[in-house]
Amino acid sequence: MRSIRTVIFANGELQDLDAARAVVQPTDTIIAADGGAKHCLALGVLPHILIGDFDSLAPTDLTALEAAGTRIIRHPARKDQTDLELALDFALTGGADDIIVLGALGGRWDQTLANLLLLAWPALSSTRIRLLDGTQEISLLRGPGELTFAGTAGDTISLIPVGGDASGITTSGLEYPLSGETLNFGSTRGISNVMIEPQVTVALTKGLLICVTIRVNGFT
Repeated sequence: MRSIRTVIFANGELQDLDAARAVVQPTDTIIAADGGAKHCLALGVLPHILIGDFDSLAPTDLTALEAAGTRIIRHPARKDQTDLELALDFALTGGADDIIVLGALGGRWDQTLANLLLLAWPALSSTRIRLLDGTQEISLLRGPGELTFAGTAGDTISLIPVGGDASGITTSGLEYPLSGETLNFGSTRGISNVMIEPQVTVALTKGLLICVTIRVNGFT
């Protein structure tokens, strides 16, 4: 069964436009979450869907995108979800099982934290989702489960427990290995581990781990 990959542009900062352009593939479904459309315009990428209350997008840009064929989904300003959550919800409804979010970080701290914690949204439990920016990627590992990361020796991986302690952590391919160990919520023990193999595996028995990878060669 073919994977349905969706790329969502959020309204945060996008540090590396060239890296973002390299991520987008012709077969991807492109969704812009409100002001994330500005990144699409800067990259010359036409979003298939533009969703939000449009409080952070110039009316002229909205009109231009609609005229170019983008489907517009407008929500009221008084709502209970951020524009990014609305975009994720729409992607899931469309059957997406592989989601990349660009522009999720930077700017307002409340928005950045909310975007990070959206990874733990139960609706995404069976979906591969990554936040990308340049050479950095953020993903979430749910216990019990396992993630594999491909890269280059010298790349950095940090493991950060959220929502409580993360237990039964076993890794392979890292300079500082873990074997059935616990990372306590609020601890920095899992920060800045280093890949010594081209492939790293992280397994988790219980809890949630935010996994941050920093790759010298970037992502595709």
